[in-house]
Amino acid sequence: MNPQLKGIESLPGTYVFDLKRSAAGLRLNRFLHGLTQPEKRTLFKENPEAAFGKAGLDAEERRMVRELDWAAMIRYGASFFCLEKLGRVKGVSNPEMVAAFRGETLEQFLKTRNVPGAR
Repeated sequence: MNPQLKGIESLPGTYVFDLKRSAAGLRLNRFLHGLTQPEKRTLFKENPEAAFGKAGLDAEERRMVRELDWAAMIRYGASFFCLEKLGRVKGVSNPEMVAAFRGETLEQFLKTRNVPGAR
């Protein structure tokens, strides 16, 4: 194990994006990253099921994307950078996504931030 990761398992909600997790989420990450291509983005917006089928997503991967289950996708092995692609297509901001990771509403999450107007 990487010495920098020693004790990481004791931090709730922390998921190391390592080779094992990357491999597990490869198909999902390829689909999500593909949303940067106009034709794939259009297909997803117009016919998500066809986009899922073309990408070869399995039932669980489809469910996570359909439901925007951000926490499940990150645990599954989705890269945050790929999740951002889905967020842009669905109109979900990074703070909204991070709030969902934490099981909070956007308002609850913003109250934990030390930024003007967040409280």
